[in-house]
Amino acid sequence: MQKKSSVDLTCGSVWLTLLKYTLPLFGCAMVQQLYSLVDLLVVGNYAKEGALAVDAIGNATNVINILLAFAIGANGGCSVIIAKHFGAKDSVKVRETVHTSAITFSAMCAVIMAVGLGFAPQLLRALSVHGSYFDSCLCYLYIYTGSLPFVFLYNVGCGICSALGDSTTPFIFLVISSLLNVALDLLFVLPLNMDVAGAAWATFISQAVSSILVAIVLARKLRAIRPDRKPKLFDKAIFGDLCATSVPIILQQSFVSVGNFFVMKRINLIGEDATTGFTTAFKLVTISNTGVINMTNGLANFASQNKAAEKYERIRAGYLAVLTFTLAVTLAFMAVLLSLPEQLTRLFVQSDKLTPAAIDYSRQFLIIVSCFLPTVCVKIVSDGAVRGCGGNLGFTVSTFTDLILRVALVYILTGAGWGFSGVCWAWAIGWSVSMFLAVIFYVRIRCLKGVKIFPRRNLT
Repeated sequence: MQKKSSVDLTCGSVWLTLLKYTLPLFGCAMVQQLYSLVDLLVVGNYAKEGALAVDAIGNATNVINILLAFAIGANGGCSVIIAKHFGAKDSVKVRETVHTSAITFSAMCAVIMAVGLGFAPQLLRALSVHGSYFDSCLCYLYIYTGSLPFVFLYNVGCGICSALGDSTTPFIFLVISSLLNVALDLLFVLPLNMDVAGAAWATFISQAVSSILVAIVLARKLRAIRPDRKPKLFDKAIFGDLCATSVPIILQQSFVSVGNFFVMKRINLIGEDATTGFTTAFKLVTISNTGVINMTNGLANFASQNKAAEKYERIRAGYLAVLTFTLAVTLAFMAVLLSLPEQLTRLFVQSDKLTPAAIDYSRQFLIIVSCFLPTVCVKIVSDGAVRGCGGNLGFTVSTFTDLILRVALVYILTGAGWGFSGVCWAWAIGWSVSMFLAVIFYVRIRCLKGVKIFPRRNLT
């Protein structure tokens, strides 16, 4: 197999290899969050509707995240399978996995687009979206759904590149498209007065640019991999493997998004101030978690390659390395969120359009939930190691436990008189219980039995 443009994660210092490999993934996560973050900042401060525009994007995002769950599953599924075959030095299977993934996830994207475009109004009504910003929310949702082919292409392309050891190229292209997104946001919302629709079109165009760039580079990488025989266009066995790895991730992401959908429905019923406060605070918390999730995706690829190469001690060492990196990042985010909750909230909406009640809701969520960010960090990293070693059941159980607890507790606690604080504590309790389960599943990974929990740090 030609490896000129790829990185073998089964060799070299575990800590240095993972640091170089996961930092671009972390950067990708941060830059990706800029898409919706800049949308909120620009429309919140410069759109005519102000806080209502923030509510529109916040509610549309809850529906979009359900659709995006499938793209995220496509990324995680194909990357783990390709990393496994790449670690085993099987170039034919690498190419066959790419072909099968392209066909499978193209069909999936078409179905998801049809659902999103066909049932957008019904989904927003089920979310209890208020009439004052329903039309803006629907417009944003329609435009974003139209961009899903680019979203799928980018996620699958990044998954393949990462599985081949290249996490830097997607990051560079994402930075370029994010700068374009900022420029288009300012152009469409300020001089052209397109408000929420302008923010949506800016995101559409930027995602298209990043996906096309990734596709060009990916085509070059695949040409550099020369298999010994002609690979199949579609392989049923690989399709089964893709389903086995992608479906748990899709279910996890979609169930989390559906759970957030029902949580948002409950918050919308509290009032527009609660919606505005939660939307801004939840976005900030999501940013801190997304970087951890992407670095953990790198750990899953690392574990998959090393499992295929039967280098099990490197998996233990890799888990400790990524846990150290992500905890450092999480503690930094935690310090910022706890120190500046009100100031960060005011970044999203002009002061004259932001009520004291909305600020209080945002501050309350940030202060309570931020204290549990290290807890969910341990859970996410443990899940990544388990997933990379093929433990999809453990990954699914810990994630669904978190989701079910959070959704149930939101309704139970708010109904019991806790008010908005019940929403905050539902997050804290769900994260804590699921972390406990995730660590248990990590310790009990079958292929790592007998391997030291704390291996030599400078393992090569």
